[in-house]
Amino acid sequence: MADQFGIQESLKRLGIKPENSGTSTGVNWIDSGEASISSFSPADGTLIGKVQTTNQETYEQVISQAQVAFESWRQVPAPQRGEIVREIGNALREKKADLGKLVSYEMGKSYQEGLGEVQEMIDICDFAVGLSRQLYGLTMHSERPGHRMYEQWHALGIIAIISAFNFPVAVWSWNAALAWVCGDVCVWKPSEKAPLSGIACQLIAGEIFEKHGMPEGICTLVMGDYKVGEMMSQDSRIPLVSATGSTRMGKLVGQAVGGRLGRSLLELGGNNAIIITENADMDMAIRGALFGAVGTAGQRCTSTRRLIIQENVYEEVKSRLASAYSKLVIGNPLDEKNHVGPVIDKDAVDMYLAAIEKVQAEGGKVVVEGGVLSGAGYESGCYVKPAIYEAENQFEIVQHETFAPILYLMKYKTLAEAIAIQNSVPQGLSSAIMTTNMREAEAFLSVAGSDCGIANVNIGTSGAEIGGAFGGEKETGGGRESGSDAWKAYMRRQTNTINYSSALPLAQGIKFDI
Repeated sequence: MADQFGIQESLKRLGIKPENSGTSTGVNWIDSGEASISSFSPADGTLIGKVQTTNQETYEQVISQAQVAFESWRQVPAPQRGEIVREIGNALREKKADLGKLVSYEMGKSYQEGLGEVQEMIDICDFAVGLSRQLYGLTMHSERPGHRMYEQWHALGIIAIISAFNFPVAVWSWNAALAWVCGDVCVWKPSEKAPLSGIACQLIAGEIFEKHGMPEGICTLVMGDYKVGEMMSQDSRIPLVSATGSTRMGKLVGQAVGGRLGRSLLELGGNNAIIITENADMDMAIRGALFGAVGTAGQRCTSTRRLIIQENVYEEVKSRLASAYSKLVIGNPLDEKNHVGPVIDKDAVDMYLAAIEKVQAEGGKVVVEGGVLSGAGYESGCYVKPAIYEAENQFEIVQHETFAPILYLMKYKTLAEAIAIQNSVPQGLSSAIMTTNMREAEAFLSVAGSDCGIANVNIGTSGAEIGGAFGGEKETGGGRESGSDAWKAYMRRQTNTINYSSALPLAQGIKFDI
């Protein structure tokens, strides 16, 4: 296929080569001699490049270098660390178009979504710069005269980051930018399904650290499948493992890290719902549901999987959604005329087909029929039709997250019933209600409302801003990344008591005289 979208020029400007090492301690790349991962674009099936995997020997080199780097990096004043992160953000601004194009081409999301993902990286760098002057502790009053108590936060150490294919660069930056200003060093394992996007980010960040004379090891990269993730999860030299992916993967990581009494920050599956009440602005509701369900071909952890619709407006919503779906244009994600790109690979296609078969077997009714697209423009075999089914919340397939553009419709009578349906799944990431009724909105946000980590009113489930803490409850893992006080996960808290008196009173009035 002719390079009509200029992807080859973008790859050159990003420094991507046909053969890339996947192990780096900064700007230095280590030859592991191991077999390579091949990165094929789901857009057109083209081999973009190959990435050499990390083995035990090269992994040890990376961790050893990170340990050494941490000793000096933690001594750099936090505002100075923030200035380096500021420059990484500026470098991302310069590379935004090219990196966004690579993310789109390698992962399959639309070019606009690829650009949006890079913008998230820029935004979190800006957030981290401000945070570098705000790593606040508290001062407490002591019960003992002549004493002062306070708490402070110290760098934790090596932060392992395991990211998923659907956001191949942004989630890394959520963790890395905060960890760096906190004084930590990072070891990143990108998804083996989007490895070149990880290589590009390593090249960008590594050059900035080198420019400032920082040691190798602050920003490092390892590459491979679950075996490399196991090395990180079981490594007692790594106090925190931040992992994004499936619930199944997260349970394995959590058990391994917990077994050595380490910390894990888990961002796992979502089974997100929008409640549409009879008081909803219908134009807004349809638009929010549409993007939530088909954006990134349904491969966001915050994608809308379920629509819970008040019975009086159910038929209207169903009809308008079916009409909107008929207008979707599916094709190459780099072509901005297209609304929906491919799923990540043929395994994802098989999962999509299996889910459709399952929901029909359980009694689901077709609203918009799915299927795999073929013919000109669809040669990769990774393009599928966004589908809609009427279903019951208790269906087994509805209780599971399917990473594909399949939307389930269900109706309700009362808001209490709708909230119960919304909460009656194992996952608890994102949720939303569409209503112009203040009482409905406040009930949804109350303690008896949504049980998710994210609860929105009059916006969809997808598209979180970096200023708020991102994460969910139940089988979503309980982790929080990005904004608010998520930075505390990357530091250790220390309580200090200073006695400036000439006596030594004991707490709780205990007497111990000799």
